[in-house]
This record gives sequence, structure tokens and C-alpha cells, in this order.
Amino acid sequence: MITYTNDKKLQAVDVAQVFRNSGIKRPYEDLERIQRMIDHSDLVISAWAGNSKMIGLARAVTDYAYCCYLSDLAVDKVYQNQGIGKELVRRLQLELGEECSIVLVSAPGAVEYYPHIGFESTDKAFIIPRKR
Repeated sequence: MITYTNDKKLQAVDVAQVFRNSGIKRPYEDLERIQRMIDHSDLVISAWAGNSKMIGLARAVTDYAYCCYLSDLAVDKVYQNQGIGKELVRRLQLELGEECSIVLVSAPGAVEYYPHIGFESTDKAFIIPRKR
């Protein structure tokens, strides 16, 4: 059984394991940086197999009024194609309400996925890339 929560205190080691097992490109070996990523997020919804194994998460930065940046949407490859990512986004939308848009930058391998769960593509995004 998969359970979802947004009130569990997350540990970097669990999040790093999801990043590693999902294939998402994140600095999963840098636990201090992962913990900062968690601690400075406004909203993190996690998915668990049982009560002890984190298998997915949606991590976001938001003002809860107008815009939300979905920084990470990751699901362990073993658990992909079961609707977990879609459910994480649905729960994120419930927390944010109807006034708030959700914006993300897709990894090249996930571009085809996002329209299937309700995202619209745009060619109007810009980034200043990180240096490390």
C-alpha cells in the first residue's frame, strides 16, 4: 500500500535514495546539500511503501498565492507507471489551491511525461544555469 504525507520530517538519506533510484539528475551523494534542499522547500509531499521506505516525492517552492515552482518530482523506478507521480502532483495542487500555477523545468527524458499528468508545454521559460 502506498501512503502520502506532507507533514513527515524528511531525512536527506531517504530523499537521496529516491533521487538515485528514480534516475533524476540530482546531487544525491551530497547529503548536506540534499538536506538544505529539503529544509528550504515550502512544500514537500512524499510517497511511502509501507511506513518506512520513501519511494517518491514532490518538492516545491511557492508563495501559495500565485505561483509554485515544482523543483523535484521523482519516483523510484521500481514504482513508476503506477500513478504515483500523478498523485503527488494532484496532492500538490490541493495544497496550493486554484489561484496558484505550477511551473517546472523538465529533464530531457521526462518531457513526454508531463502533458499526460496535466501540464501544458511552453516555449517562454528562461534559466540561468547553476555552476555546480
